[in-house]
Amino acid sequence: MLFIPAFIPSPSQSVWQLGPVPLRAYAFFILLGIFVAVWLGNKRWIARGGLDGQVADIAMWAVPFGIIGGRVYHVMTDWELYFTEGGKGFLGALRIWEGGLGIWGALALGGVGAWIGAKRLGVPFAPFADSIAPGIAFAQAIGRLGNWFNQELFGRPTTLPWGLEIATENRPTEFTQFETFHPTFLYEAIWCTAIAVLILKFGKRLKAGQSFALYVATYCLGRFFIELIRIDSANTIAGLRVNLWVSVLVGVGALTYFARASKWIR
Repeated sequence: MLFIPAFIPSPSQSVWQLGPVPLRAYAFFILLGIFVAVWLGNKRWIARGGLDGQVADIAMWAVPFGIIGGRVYHVMTDWELYFTEGGKGFLGALRIWEGGLGIWGALALGGVGAWIGAKRLGVPFAPFADSIAPGIAFAQAIGRLGNWFNQELFGRPTTLPWGLEIATENRPTEFTQFETFHPTFLYEAIWCTAIAVLILKFGKRLKAGQSFALYVATYCLGRFFIELIRIDSANTIAGLRVNLWVSVLVGVGALTYFARASKWIR
C-alpha cells in the first residue's frame, strides 16, 4: 500500500556541493524564475510588435536593480536580524543566498532598472510592463520554492493535511511544541500562478499598463491575507506587520491606476 503522509515534508537540506561550488536551492529557484520571466516576457513582447531580445536587454538592468532593492527592503524591515547584539552583522546583510528578498523593494527598484533599460532602447514602458507581468508572477511562484527548502516564512500551526513539517531548530521559540504549520510559501506560489493565468487569459482586453496594475493589485490582495497567518518575526506599525500595511497602500495605488486607465475615475 502506498503511504501518503498527512503533511508536506520539508526538504532535509537546501545546499549541495558540486565540488568546491555550493548549489543553493534558494538561488537556483530565483534564477529559474528570472529565466521563465524573461522567456515568457520575450514571447509576449514580440507578439506586441517588439523586437526579439529587447526583454533580455532590459532585464540586464531590471534584475540587478530588483535584487538589490529586494535585499535592501528586507534588511531595512528586519534590521534587528542583522544590526542588534547577536545579529548577523553587515556581512550577513550581504549574504543574499541565505534567503531574504522583499518583493516590494524588488518591484520598486527593479521597476526603476526596467524603466532605465526601456528608455535606453526607446521602448514604451507601459506596454513593456504589461508584457512581463505574468512572467513576473510565475517567477515569484517559482522563487517561493526556495523558501520551502530553507524552511522559512511559514504560517501558524495547523493540523490540516497540507500542513508543512518544520524541523525543531527552524521553529520560532514560542511554537517549538508544534510540528506542522501553514505552508504560506505554497499559498503564495499558487496565488501568483493564478494571477499569471488570469493576465494571460484576459490581458488582451485591457489598456496599456492595466495588466501590470492588475498583477500588482491582485498580488497585494493575496499577500494581505497571507501576512495575517505568518508567524516569522516582523516589525509592526500599530500592531500590524509592515508588509500588511505596504500591501494595502501599494494595492490601493495599483487599483487607482487601473481605474484611471479605464476612465472609471478621473
